[in-house]
Amino acid sequence: MAQQKITRVAQLKTSSDFLGHLQEIKVSIPFKENLNQKGSSKLSEPLFLQSGEKVGNRFCILPMEGWDGTTDGLPSEHTKRRWHHFAISGAKLLWGCEAVAVRHDGRANPNQLMINEKNLPAFKDLYENLRRDHKAKFGKEDDLVIGLQLTHSGRFAVPDEDRLRKPFTLYKHSVLDEKFGLPDSHIPMSDEEIDELVNDFVQAASLAKEAGFQFVDIKHCHGYLGHEFLSAKTRKGKYGGTLQNRLRFLRSVVEGIKKTSKIAVGVRLSAFDFIPFVKDEENIGIPKALGSDYNEAFGGDGTGVGIDMTEVFELLRSFEELGIEMVCVTAGSPYYTPHLTRPAIFPPSDGYLPPEDPLVGVARHIDITAQIKKRFPNLKIVGSGYSYLQEWLPHIAEAVIDENMADFIGLGRMVLSYPEMPDDILQGRKLARGSICRTFSDCTTAPRKGMLSGCFPLDSYYKKMPEAAELKEIKKAIRL
Repeated sequence: MAQQKITRVAQLKTSSDFLGHLQEIKVSIPFKENLNQKGSSKLSEPLFLQSGEKVGNRFCILPMEGWDGTTDGLPSEHTKRRWHHFAISGAKLLWGCEAVAVRHDGRANPNQLMINEKNLPAFKDLYENLRRDHKAKFGKEDDLVIGLQLTHSGRFAVPDEDRLRKPFTLYKHSVLDEKFGLPDSHIPMSDEEIDELVNDFVQAASLAKEAGFQFVDIKHCHGYLGHEFLSAKTRKGKYGGTLQNRLRFLRSVVEGIKKTSKIAVGVRLSAFDFIPFVKDEENIGIPKALGSDYNEAFGGDGTGVGIDMTEVFELLRSFEELGIEMVCVTAGSPYYTPHLTRPAIFPPSDGYLPPEDPLVGVARHIDITAQIKKRFPNLKIVGSGYSYLQEWLPHIAEAVIDENMADFIGLGRMVLSYPEMPDDILQGRKLARGSICRTFSDCTTAPRKGMLSGCFPLDSYYKKMPEAAELKEIKKAIRL
């Protein structure tokens, strides 16, 4: 298929340009043309959790792995620098900062952070530094809420320095097993192995609380193990089949936490998924052909490219019953549907050219998040997928909060290039145009090629690294 010509957001210089483009591509995104004055925007309003904790504003920093820890799972100076930027961003909710493995074989890369007794002092330091740095800039930190994202990477586990994938799966997947090279002899995890993993998550949550974190995220997104539980319809035994069985892993972790550390639990959730996309002859993403219904997409409608929220709403009702208050909404997986997860004009090295205007993807994120917030008003909902909005982000963010379509605006790679963006928006400052993320996807391409993650195009810290030159050559060779 020939790719439609996509107008880049940076080319839309005026609000009329932006709104006219939305009309042209038949996309609806909430937009507030005249922003409120400093201090009067709902983005500045605090929100109180059921625990009584105060979150000082409506910006949230989403978890982003830097692929830059040590092989022992400790933070490096690169890691500490990123976390410092999160602390001074102005956002009052830090959702995990990055994914932290609960044990060695669950690491997504050999430099992923890992929490255990040995590494606990380092996590205490990371947490204390976040609070110290935030207070140093803003004068107080009593309205800053910080969580830690706990994960096992499942089929995407690459824990060792040999950089070989050493997957853990839950069932025989009709597409992903072949796509990621699983042999027919591969055996999914047993119920007993999952029982052990539940204990690992419970223990990790206890360590997180001891380190100071106010909540943990039990990660259920992006194709990692928690997410795979949600689609394990064909799995036999207590962890598969019915949705309540597929929820058993999370329920067991939450119940274990209630008996031990009692730390609050949030969930980052891929609220919908599609069939994996592949490149056509022009490198444009197209859904992989399938001869029958595709029932392995949680939140999917069976076609592979549609959404059905029935089970998602049932899941969220169970969250309320479990006492899970905070949900961070995302979608798909960056490994097989990157255009769903991170709408962007430029794909990562192992990706494909976008099959749609990325603003379609942004609108999809906003709409699904709004549906969830409307159906579950008592949940605290964090939205994702905003980075591609670039200069127009403040206008959409304020409209989303004004219209109660989410409780928090979650920012990911946007703050790698422009860490002060939330504070600049809240203070009514003019945005630093040269720092705005243009979704070049270098922060994904680099780790896909075994390097650390960072904003190589815009952050001088990364520009000076030898990896920056290597990355340029890689991108030239790919020529997507």
